[in-house]
Amino acid sequence: MDSQEDQYPPFLAGQAHEAISSSFSSAEVEEILARKPVPVRRYPRLVGWESRLLWLLSWASIIVALCNYMLSFVSLTFSGQLGAVELAGASIAMLGTQGLAYGIMEPIGSVSPSVAGEIRRRIGWRRTRGGGGQRWSSSESAVATSPSSAPALSGTTPSSPSCRRRTSPVTDSARSTPASAATTIRDLLAHHHRVYLLARPGLWPLCISLSELGMASAVQTVCGQAYGAKQYASMGIVCQRAIILHVGAAVLLTLYYWYFGEFLELIGQSESTIKGGRIFARGMIPQLYAFAISCPIMRFLQAQNIVNPLAMMSFGVLLLHIFLTWAVVSFFGYGLLGGASLTLSFSWWVLVGLQGLYVLLSPSCKKTWTGFSVKAVYGIWPYFKLTLASAVMLCLEIWYNQGLVLISGLLPNPTIALDSLSICLNYWTWDIEFMLGLSAAVSVRVGNELGAGHPMVARFSMFVVIMMSILISIFFTAIVVIFKVGLSRLFTSDIEVIEAVSNLTPLLAISVFLNGVQPILSGVAIGSGWQAVVAYVNLFTYYVVGLPIGCVLGFKTKLAAAGIWWGMVVGVLLQTVTLIFITARTNWNAEVAKAAERLKNSANEEPLDESVGVC
Repeated sequence: MDSQEDQYPPFLAGQAHEAISSSFSSAEVEEILARKPVPVRRYPRLVGWESRLLWLLSWASIIVALCNYMLSFVSLTFSGQLGAVELAGASIAMLGTQGLAYGIMEPIGSVSPSVAGEIRRRIGWRRTRGGGGQRWSSSESAVATSPSSAPALSGTTPSSPSCRRRTSPVTDSARSTPASAATTIRDLLAHHHRVYLLARPGLWPLCISLSELGMASAVQTVCGQAYGAKQYASMGIVCQRAIILHVGAAVLLTLYYWYFGEFLELIGQSESTIKGGRIFARGMIPQLYAFAISCPIMRFLQAQNIVNPLAMMSFGVLLLHIFLTWAVVSFFGYGLLGGASLTLSFSWWVLVGLQGLYVLLSPSCKKTWTGFSVKAVYGIWPYFKLTLASAVMLCLEIWYNQGLVLISGLLPNPTIALDSLSICLNYWTWDIEFMLGLSAAVSVRVGNELGAGHPMVARFSMFVVIMMSILISIFFTAIVVIFKVGLSRLFTSDIEVIEAVSNLTPLLAISVFLNGVQPILSGVAIGSGWQAVVAYVNLFTYYVVGLPIGCVLGFKTKLAAAGIWWGMVVGVLLQTVTLIFITARTNWNAEVAKAAERLKNSANEEPLDESVGVC
């Protein structure tokens, strides 16, 4: 019989495992940590061992998330070259259907608030001043929203000089070479303004696309623990179950994608925006099914610590997507449907094909993928309950952050509030994307070690990644405080907005610091299978505590946008404290037993136990 070290270890494969196993094995670390007290001289070497594992996992996870996010960003960029109306339709379709479907963990991978603000600017909405105060005018009357959605807006004729000046960055940008992508992306990072107009219609259906990613985290829970327990055959069954559920969800979502134009009409969007949004959304229907298959496969591979191939595949598809989108949009002129939208779907299917071929052909998956099996159909309902808890956990968190933008649009002076809040949320978004890479890593590590029967190593991994993330957060917080004016000037030259951003900087710094703990504990929850409990925590801390406090401070005091942000800080802080309390009281030995029971039930197609191991 093969020894434990000869079989698949619950660590990184290939060169990473070779480097690590020369110093410690997981069983040795478990034995060292079980001795009380652990000699202090041991900790530096143990921390170095765990840190190496975490970074080998997290850097690739960050690359994968960023590349997948950039697929939509590139499509949106080239859609802007077709014209302002096409850009409006593409952007509102992405916001309304994809939501945050490409996040490193999160919730954070959709068209970000800052990009949505630039969409509004590129379409031509601009702030003017006059005797009646501030108003908003459009460079094209065709893209003006209805009075129901933007009562303070008035249209201008496309022939006006101001209209021609505003639309020239879109229509006159270079189209003849792939370098135009870099030019347009650079332009998209220039000066941002109001996000409310285009973000508003996409908030309600946001949960629909988020359910795909939320459901996929259940794959990471069960497969991560199965890999640590060396129950490799069950991992393929779990992945197939997840694909069945995801494709079923995609079938339901297809109706929404197909009738997205009718949804835009229902909320009072303009005819031109409805037309562009309908065309782009229908072109993304194939991408929806590709995403439904890709999410479980990615989590299936990540649970085995196969991350480098994922990063290379995502980067390669991104380069292909940039070239193809330039070719079909700028060179052949196929337009919004045959150019930008269907090319995005095609690129996602290329990614799915590469991932599928890797699973089928790679020796790394020969033990975890034993072929398609009818066993995947059995026990699918208990597994669905775990995926549902995962989806709810993620939706509640993202709804809250997006809701801040909506609420700020109702403030007495929404223009400055929305501008400043969107700029700060953009930096907060990029920070949490980085942290979610560490969150994904600790999720895999905790799941692997619980499945392998190493509770002390799982607990130690959590502590190490929290220390690392706090140090990184302190560094990012210092950057925010020191360069607060320069960071705002990257997005706007408006003195009022710069001043408003500077006033929000202390709150942004606090939020960035909290990002050093909260996402990591969420990753621990996914690795341990606590999604249902975290969903309740999110519901209480965000919606029962944080949101009311933010509304009171924002509307009943002079704090305005700062008051709304204070509500978010209170909610996140309370959530973090609650997760710390839950984690501190966790019986990790009991978690190992629960992981073993979960895997046993999964292998026998019996109900999964998604309860948490809290004393």
